[in-house]
Amino acid sequence: MANHKSALKRIRANEAKRQRNRYYTKTTRTYIKRLKETSDKAEAENLFKEVSAMLDKLAKKNIIHKNNAGNKKSQLARYVNELS
Repeated sequence: MANHKSALKRIRANEAKRQRNRYYTKTTRTYIKRLKETSDKAEAENLFKEVSAMLDKLAKKNIIHKNNAGNKKSQLARYVNELS
């Protein structure tokens, strides 16, 4: 167990950040799943804008790697473009 006050505070802060990051990541994954289940092109385009913004925010905050966000956005854009 930690012996210093600052170490105890760091443990608390890390746990809070972990929970917050987990929430944002899970929410984004849910939106991605919703987008992939969509067959309507107009709705998919609107959802893609939201998901794209979410992925950019996650990458900006270093919750996910920027290349990971780029790859996901590319894959989803390809899916949206293939819808008729």
